[in-house]
Amino acid sequence: MIQSRAQISSGKITYERKTNLYKKFKDNDVKEWIKEADKIKTDFFELYFTDTFSLFKLQESDLKESYSWATSKNTVYQNFKTGKRYIVKTIWSEELHMTDTLKTIRWQITESSRKIAGYNCRKAIWKVNDTTKIYAWFSQELEPSTGPESFLGLPGTILGLATEDGGVVYFAKKVEILKPEAKLFELPKKKKVYTIKELKDQVEKQYGREKWGKRMINENFGPVW
Repeated sequence: MIQSRAQISSGKITYERKTNLYKKFKDNDVKEWIKEADKIKTDFFELYFTDTFSLFKLQESDLKESYSWATSKNTVYQNFKTGKRYIVKTIWSEELHMTDTLKTIRWQITESSRKIAGYNCRKAIWKVNDTTKIYAWFSQELEPSTGPESFLGLPGTILGLATEDGGVVYFAKKVEILKPEAKLFELPKKKKVYTIKELKDQVEKQYGREKWGKRMINENFGPVW
């Protein structure tokens, strides 16, 4: 029996993320320490999903990475039944573990459409605030409401994601129909697990007065990511 695309409820998606470091680091001297040829940093991630869980993580590679410190490499577990997510972040070389509820996003679905990785997608917009918008392209051919990082909340799986200025862009490069092993979704065992608020309060107390500290806090705990 051939499975219809409309019934796809589990699989693996490979995403390419491009980050414009000139747009991320808006300091006047950014061009002194990042060359023009290196301003676009590319990272690859994998999303494993079922109708109950999803796991978003960095794709393993033996290649040497330039400017590894310049972009985040979050690992995100989402449990659609319990409404919980578990996030692993690396901040200043320290691996930190957090737990929280699933993200709530008020999307506006548009009539605009395109194909990504061979799948029909609709465009949705999230107006984060007066100055920030996020664009997502989701496919109803993939049933779970999930996507890169902690993004979800659409009637299908997000295959494309971008900030309004194009500074950060995710696009699915490959979709594989498979059934991930259950052990993939087992949460790591860590003695200290913070809530996002606990960790944010701690970091703000230590570094919130510094300009670079404020930028780091917004990147890791801001409304978008």
